[in-house]
Amino acid sequence: MPDAHILGIESSCDETAAAVVRSGEEIVSNVVFSQIATHQPYGGVVPELASREHLRAIVPVVRKALADAGQTYESIDALAVTQGPGLAGALLVGISYAKALAFALEKPLIAVNHLEGHIHAVLLEERQKGNHEISFPLLALVVSGGHTHLYLAEQKGAGWSYENIGHTRDDAAGEAFDKVAKLLGFGYPGGPVIDQVAAHGNGTAVKFPPSQIKHADRRDRGQKENSDRPRFDFSYSGIKTAVLRYVETHHLQASIETRRNAVSAIAKPKIEDWLAVSDQETLDLVASFQTAMVEDLVSKTLAAARALDVATLFVTGGVAANTALRQRFERDATMEGLPALFPSRPLSTDNAAMIAAAAYPKFLARDFADMEFSAEAGMALR
Repeated sequence: MPDAHILGIESSCDETAAAVVRSGEEIVSNVVFSQIATHQPYGGVVPELASREHLRAIVPVVRKALADAGQTYESIDALAVTQGPGLAGALLVGISYAKALAFALEKPLIAVNHLEGHIHAVLLEERQKGNHEISFPLLALVVSGGHTHLYLAEQKGAGWSYENIGHTRDDAAGEAFDKVAKLLGFGYPGGPVIDQVAAHGNGTAVKFPPSQIKHADRRDRGQKENSDRPRFDFSYSGIKTAVLRYVETHHLQASIETRRNAVSAIAKPKIEDWLAVSDQETLDLVASFQTAMVEDLVSKTLAAARALDVATLFVTGGVAANTALRQRFERDATMEGLPALFPSRPLSTDNAAMIAAAAYPKFLARDFADMEFSAEAGMALR
């Protein structure tokens, strides 16, 4: 197969990223500019601010990625950019810039689905380790702040095909982590804080009932292919409400405000700062919430793996960086004889290396985008 250096560009949410990847299997450079400081005062991503930050950052980020890789605009073989899903305005910044570069350089441009990028993040690092043999069928759990999806993946020639067999009916898992963290006064982004704080609490102290999905998903109407295939959907709005009710009935609001005020003056709070302003009841609540989330994600994913007799499991996306989730998957999947593979923590969150890696099969197939394509905020993966 031909050697190719692909410049990837990612701007789907609140990270401006660029990377150079060689032939889908070697990260030559990987640059990520995070907007956490911009959005932190608002407790979440503000789409308009995200778009403005992408506009400011994209040129220097791409230049640094090329410089780190020892490449130039002229020496790369192709460009790849995230088409969707994501925030429409944020996506358009990356797409507009990638189109302009491709046109000026007369280089092919490849449009990539962000979700496929997350899946190829695992594949990229496995290839870097020398593992070129992945057994199919493959089940991929893509779990992040914006997505909780289960895909059954098959290899078709150089590329892959995907069938969605489960998704969240309401909130994504990462969104639930962030919103519960915000509710309890642990700031934004809250997922990493919960990961650390939960280790100091009793995960069985508070009993959260498992999510109950009692009706068909209205969004699935009209979908006929494989309609007899079992679904493995998720729902996380209920557990957020359960945490809120616990806060109200156990009168935790005063301690939440104390914690919020105490840490607001610290630019980058460490785990010691959070523990100093968290009582044991709060730590137990956080640990119990995380236990319930991990149990739901793992049990439904492994149920799908058994039902579909898959050979390999990928767990990827920002929430795949959660320590408890990794440990539970590694333990339970191993007990069932199922290889469970994760990306490294830097490649779990949004990055451009995964976009460049996912573009390589399309490069081989000469599946290039025309200049008329645009952002697709709700883009599906097939």
